Order: sequence, then structure tokens, then C-alpha cells
Amino acid sequence: MAGIPHDHYEPKTKGEKWLSSRLNVVGLLYDTLMIPTPKNLNWMWIWGIVLTFCLGLQIITGIVLAMHYTPHVDQAFASVEHIMRNVNGGYMLRYLHSNGASLFFIAVYAHIFRGLYYGSYKAPREITWIIGMLIYLLMMATGFMGYVLPWGQMSFWGATVITGLFGAVPFVGESLQTFLLGGPAVDNATLNRFFSLHYLLPFVIAGLVIVHIWAFHTTGNNNPTGVEVRRGSKEEAEKDTLPFWPYFVIKDLFALAVILAIFFAVVGFMPNYLGHPDNYIEANPLATPAHIVPEWYFLPFYAILRAFTSEVWVVQIASFVTGGIIDAKFFGVLAMFGAIIVMALVPWLDTSSVRSGRYRPMFKWWFALLVIDFFALMWLGAMPAEEPYASFSLIASAYWFGYFLIILPLLGVIEKPLPQPETIEADFDAHYGESKATTTAAE
Repeated sequence: MAGIPHDHYEPKTKGEKWLSSRLNVVGLLYDTLMIPTPKNLNWMWIWGIVLTFCLGLQIITGIVLAMHYTPHVDQAFASVEHIMRNVNGGYMLRYLHSNGASLFFIAVYAHIFRGLYYGSYKAPREITWIIGMLIYLLMMATGFMGYVLPWGQMSFWGATVITGLFGAVPFVGESLQTFLLGGPAVDNATLNRFFSLHYLLPFVIAGLVIVHIWAFHTTGNNNPTGVEVRRGSKEEAEKDTLPFWPYFVIKDLFALAVILAIFFAVVGFMPNYLGHPDNYIEANPLATPAHIVPEWYFLPFYAILRAFTSEVWVVQIASFVTGGIIDAKFFGVLAMFGAIIVMALVPWLDTSSVRSGRYRPMFKWWFALLVIDFFALMWLGAMPAEEPYASFSLIASAYWFGYFLIILPLLGVIEKPLPQPETIEADFDAHYGESKATTTAAE
């Protein structure tokens, strides 16, 4: 880790020296495993290993499923049924893959909100945060395309609604939508394109994950205090840190085991709980479902998309100022993507000099409301687009944008933070007491 003194890998045998001089893979693995890590990390720092597991699970199960899947509108639904009924272990592979996507998004939302609370986006970790948001966007694209592949009713009509949003872009919308679909409507060309991209994007995500890990290994891990590791000498750094192996590896593996126990219980006993019943009906362009909804992990942003109707005064003003270029549909699209963009811009929107929310008393309340707001938007996204849900969605959407664009910048000016510990060691001792065993182990 740049800037934090620690022991590096030193090859000893002739074989190690030969390999190290040509491809220092052992040294890279050693430095990764033995990287100095703030010793006060709490249980909210376990989501990284869960996300890594999910990515591996999705890639492996996805490759096997692709061997039996047929990306054609006349055969896609039947090929999924073939996987479920005839392929050895096919039903388990499909349930692992579909529920693995849900676990992936549960972990990424926990990871993002942990970063928002503890200020993991603040300098010098802005690039790490931006890369993480790019990974999240690619996850959303991959998840959406994967939802289309079973070619059920919800797959077809979800693709029709979401791709229709691109048609709302002024001037180029129709061409953009046609390019995305491969034709004038959702059809075989669309399914082939989505299958190809759904297969490709996880490998792009894997590459970005490597860059993401590289980025935070360069700047060092954030921690619950937000106080940086002392970098004056190796002895000082060791007072604030412990090697990643074995301390945090064992902790992460224990947390992963607990989460996987719950995950496999869901896969084994209620694998269709998070799915939609209409998606077990083959796609029919002539029969529109009564209520079209995306997967649960898209619901908060789907609620924001639907919240801004032509009756909303902000939409009316935008339409008047732009001469009708920005209508309600396009405004909803801008709001949906804007809700993600404001999260990506949070390193520059948060004006507080204090990194961790632990020492920001006013921030805690507003952040708690943001978490409640997120779950409210998730619930509202699953409700029909009618009153009172439409008004509640607008209020919840307003708070989402208000938090990032107004509340966070103002809090940095008016909030009086609590005293912070001078060092990570001081915080660790305050919470857990001085540990001679830990000190000895670190030495």
C-alpha cells in the first residue's frame, strides 16, 4: 500500500527468485494478503468478500447456463424450461444464478450505504468511489438484460418499457431506441443483443473490480473513524493496522459463511420468492400484463422515473423553458439517471471536513431518513402508478435529490462535529481495550 510502511515479499529460494524476476505474481499475492488494514474495521466491511463471491458465482453459473440456453424468441422460453427439467442440476444452477443476482444487489446496496455513512468517498478516495459507481451501473445493465433472457411476460414487457425510455431523448431518441433494439420493436434481434451483452459485461465488471481493489490499495482502506493510518514509520503504522491475513480474512470468511447459509436456505426452500409470477408465462406481445414491474433492485429508481408526471410543476417549468423538448417522459428519464449521478458526485457535494458520520450528529438523522427513503421508494416502485402512491413517490424522490444537492452541502457549513480520536489505535483501545495479544501478534 503506497505511503504505509510494511514488509514486502522477499523471494528466498532459487525458484522463487527466478519467478519473481520474470512475473512477480507471488509477491503481488503476498502484498495483497499481508496489506496493512485499519484494525478497527467493523462488520460493515465484510461486503467486499460477499460481492467478490457473487461475481464469481454469477460468472460460473452463467457460463454453464449459456451452454444450454437458446437466444431465439421461438425457443428461449422452452430452453429455460429445458434447463429446469432436463439438464442435470439445471434447476439449481438457474436458481443460484437468479437469486445470486439478488444477493449481489443486497451486498452492493449495503456496500454503497456504508460508504456514504463513513465517508469512504472523500479525498483521496474519489476515484475509488467513481469506479465503484461505474461497476454499479454495469451491474444494473447486466441485471436488466438478464431479466429479459427467460422471455416471459415480464421479460418482454419490461424490455419494451425500459427501452422505450430511450425513445424519449430529444432528436436522437428514435434512432437510439432502434439501435438498441436492433429493429423497430423488441424482437429476436433484441434478445440476441441482450444475451451477448449479458454474457460479456460480467467480465468487464471483473476488470473494473480489479481496478477498484487496486485503487483502494493505493489510497488505503477507510475505517469507521475516518482517521487515516499514521504513515511516519513502520512502527507507528503497525499500531493502527493489522495484516489482512489472517485477521480480516477469517472475519470475512465467517461473515460469508453466515450469509451463504441464509442464501442457500432461500435457494433451497423459496427460490421464486423474489421473482414475478407473470415471468413464468411465455412472452406474448398481444397480452399486456396488468402491472409491469422490474426486478426488486430496480424499484427505487423505477419509482423516481414514474414520479415526475406532466402534472408536476417542475416538469411543467422544464417543458416551458425548453419549448417542450423536455417533456414528462424525458424528465423522468433524466431524474432516474440523475438519482445515480448525484450519488457519484457525492465526493464534491459533501462539504464537511469530517469524514465519518459517526462524529456528525445532524448528519446521522438525515442519513437515517435517506435509508428509510430508499426503502420507501423500493416499495412505491412496486405499487400501481396511481394515488396516493404517485404523490408519495414524488415526495420520496424530492428528498433523495434534496439530500444530495441541498442537505449535504449545507450540513458541512452549519453542523458542529463531535471530537474525533487522534489515531485509529486510540479508537480501537476505547472500544475494545488495550490488547497485549494483538500488539504482540502485530509485532
